[in-house]
Amino acid sequence: MGLRRTFVAALILAVVVSLCAAPAGAEVQHPRQQWLRDSTAGLFLHWGMFTAPRHLDCAAWERDVTEGGWSPDYWVDEARKLGASYIVLATFHSRLGYARPWPSQIPGSCATKRDFLGELVSAGKAKDVRVILYMTDDPQWHNEQGVETLDSAAYSAYKGRQVDLTTRAGFGMYSYDLFFEVMAKYQDLAGFWIDNDNEYWEQNHLYEQIREKRPSWLLSNNNEDTPIMDTVSNEQKTGMTPAYDYPQAAWTPMPRLVEADYKLPTTGDWWYDGGTHPVDFRLSTGRYVTNAGSSMKSLMAETPMVNGRFPPEQEEFNAFMATWVPPISASLRGTEGGGYLYGGMQPGFWNDGAHGVVTVERGGAKIQYVHVVTRPSTDLVRLRDNGYRVSAVSDLRTGERMRFSQSGGYLTILGITKWDAYDTVFKVETAGRQHFYDRSALRATASSSRDGHPAGALVDGSHETYWDSAAKLPVSVTLDLGRVRRAAYLAVSQREWSPTYARETFGRPEDSARIKDYRVYVSDDGRHWGRPVRTGAMRSARGTQFVDLGERRARYVKLEVLNTWAGPQAPRFFQELQIDEIEVAHDYPVSSGEAVPLEAERQRRSGAARVEPCSACSGGAKVAGLGGGPRNAITYRDVTVAAEGDYRLQIDHTAAAESALSIGVNGAAPIQVRVPGDNADVPLSTALPVPLRAGANTITLSSDAPRGPGIDRLAVAPLPPASYVPKTTMTVEPGGLQWAGPGQQSLKVSANLRLDADDALDQVRLALVAPAGWTVEGDPVTAGTMRLGQTLEGTWTLTSPPGQDVTPADIPVTAAFQVLGRPNTVTRQVRVRPRPADRVFMREAEDSRNQVGSSGITSCTPCSGGQKVRNLGGASDAYVLFEDVVVPQAREYTLFIDFTVNGDRSYFVTVNGGPPVEVKVSGVGNNTPYTTSVPVTLRAGANTIKIYNDTAAAPDLDRISIG
Repeated sequence: MGLRRTFVAALILAVVVSLCAAPAGAEVQHPRQQWLRDSTAGLFLHWGMFTAPRHLDCAAWERDVTEGGWSPDYWVDEARKLGASYIVLATFHSRLGYARPWPSQIPGSCATKRDFLGELVSAGKAKDVRVILYMTDDPQWHNEQGVETLDSAAYSAYKGRQVDLTTRAGFGMYSYDLFFEVMAKYQDLAGFWIDNDNEYWEQNHLYEQIREKRPSWLLSNNNEDTPIMDTVSNEQKTGMTPAYDYPQAAWTPMPRLVEADYKLPTTGDWWYDGGTHPVDFRLSTGRYVTNAGSSMKSLMAETPMVNGRFPPEQEEFNAFMATWVPPISASLRGTEGGGYLYGGMQPGFWNDGAHGVVTVERGGAKIQYVHVVTRPSTDLVRLRDNGYRVSAVSDLRTGERMRFSQSGGYLTILGITKWDAYDTVFKVETAGRQHFYDRSALRATASSSRDGHPAGALVDGSHETYWDSAAKLPVSVTLDLGRVRRAAYLAVSQREWSPTYARETFGRPEDSARIKDYRVYVSDDGRHWGRPVRTGAMRSARGTQFVDLGERRARYVKLEVLNTWAGPQAPRFFQELQIDEIEVAHDYPVSSGEAVPLEAERQRRSGAARVEPCSACSGGAKVAGLGGGPRNAITYRDVTVAAEGDYRLQIDHTAAAESALSIGVNGAAPIQVRVPGDNADVPLSTALPVPLRAGANTITLSSDAPRGPGIDRLAVAPLPPASYVPKTTMTVEPGGLQWAGPGQQSLKVSANLRLDADDALDQVRLALVAPAGWTVEGDPVTAGTMRLGQTLEGTWTLTSPPGQDVTPADIPVTAAFQVLGRPNTVTRQVRVRPRPADRVFMREAEDSRNQVGSSGITSCTPCSGGQKVRNLGGASDAYVLFEDVVVPQAREYTLFIDFTVNGDRSYFVTVNGGPPVEVKVSGVGNNTPYTTSVPVTLRAGANTIKIYNDTAAAPDLDRISIG
């Protein structure tokens, strides 16, 4: 042991001497990463002493592993079935007993005599599956099972000094030594997977030394973007729509290597807990594909039992993947995500409920793969082509050549009859990207730019540089084309540094820092702009977004961003805007394929109805001349459906100003529909339900307006399920459980409804519904129609019954609306409870009236309001500030603090900006609420109380009260 310790110490000293003092910078791209960039997936194995049935003795666990028949080849073979190129072994894990699956000369926790790690590395090398070792930074779970798993005495004797392994510094020293032992023993290991940083490692330049000693090894960090690391891993993301589209929750832009690490069992722990947990094939295959569509690696966690074998449900999924992946492997291995810096068509939501992603072959994206993960309700798929001229389309699984049409910026794949249950993949061959101006000929300026991120980055051709608005909104960017030229559309590539929707990750609030409302202007001289040529809202979506401009000639194009999707609850993203590139195209690619069904220019026309060119329209044309009544009309005589029933009729139309349409179906009385206006040369869509009979139907379009809209095309699809509700965001203030004092009380309530999807809402009504005996001052607010990004706001005063104290009440605020003629509602509640008699003030930490800085709100079932504030402390902006803490008189009170904590931590408390008081607390488990108290002196009326810790992590905060 002494010789071994001397060797490790000498190795550390030699490496340290060879290093510069400054930490290494980020290496976003490096040759050592190529094997991982070429891969699709990895297998994540949590397996250790506390795998069920848990073992409290290291030797007994090792004996049962060996006698149970553990084999490294089994893990390697199962990984290959998944299409995984690597295995991450998590045995030295805080919740699994800190076991080391290798013979170690360094005492401190369980170490096996059998070299499980070495056997796995050798087995993987023989079959081209690499092995990465998981390392934890965290000692806090050292006695979770009632036994001490970290042996401070043994390690102290080994070091010749007293070291407490249960502290972060002591554990950091111990695990630091283990890194060097592993590097010395296992040259064929592929790297380390780090579960967050330890301060001791950083202070002693561990990562720089790994780079020096093992330059070919990869380093990955969990949920943190540490510059020296090769990979950022995003853990167990949920809440997106659809549920499988994992990248919607990611926050790391390409070309950074990114993993998505998630459990394949849909329930249970990350490790085998003895239960039976199903694998959702739909969810898991969808994640696998959509991650590939964003160049993210799927690190799939399975739960080996003590003997190493997987539960039957997981083996079944692995066997399925072994046959499902190979026919489409060309679209997944060695490709990149499409619609981003590597090129490719637009991923995301497509027509008629379809959703999917695009992968592209490297070197120009001339070969692309359209992955239809959610199939449309019709027999065609229609997606934005991003300027690629298509020459051929085929079904990758079957080789069948597909019919297609391309015009107006869209590729439409026609006549699809064979759908895979999980991913129908079309190989799209192209002649490359066409009709974009060379970015070297463009010049960009902006009304605001952050230092180091100038407007010139918008047109430099690099997605590794970007323009930053310096948190100024509204903000505008102007593109100078050099001379008056045709401008057909903009391709806007926003930086993929935020999720697409409001969420929280381990208590950190996140939101979409993407363009919401915008206006586009054009000018010949850069001074006279006139009215905007486009006004609208961009979807909060990943990938390049497009703004069609119609028939425009100009030298200058100005994009004015009015706001973004992020809300103030996520200060890191609120009012922030970053854009990688903006491109200007002067035309659309057109392929000589078939026509899209129900093009207006191919239908019967009457009166003044006529065909006009429209480059942004499907087929390059539209029908104009409607207006003045039914004499000027378009008649579709062969709108065919298989069965009688109600269908979704979508009308793609153009109009410079709001107008109207009359829609007659099979001779019935016409339906009157209002259509929005924006640009007379750019189609928008309006959808409505219509009754159709089986077989051929006749639909006639006319307009009673003096000047009716132009008509591009119709699209007919089944109505979505009755349960379908377009995605909305509704916020209600005050948020959080409200504690009411004695007697009659009044409460001001406000609500905001925002539509986040393309399908419009009709007949919208937002109202507060008072409980029996309560009264409401203020009327419901209404809107005839809401479209993407639009909001509806209301404010009311709610008063409890007179002559009595408030009783518990959950008071709904309800938005009622119609979607395609069907009624739907969205409801949020204001929860009110009577304050305990021995308290003069009580407020939840998560109450919307508080400021939480960079801390965030997370769920906590046992907490008083079902939530708490997490990630308090460790920085000056991670605090909770309670304003308007009202008490009846000036005197000393007792401040009660309800919290959760695992271990020993402390708060600092200041009152009205006074001197801080430290409050030290302890606890076990971060889901058990505790209460502590501290005396405070308050003035009569309103006070402020700040709870924080600028230098160290603080406990999570549930609520405060004054007694």
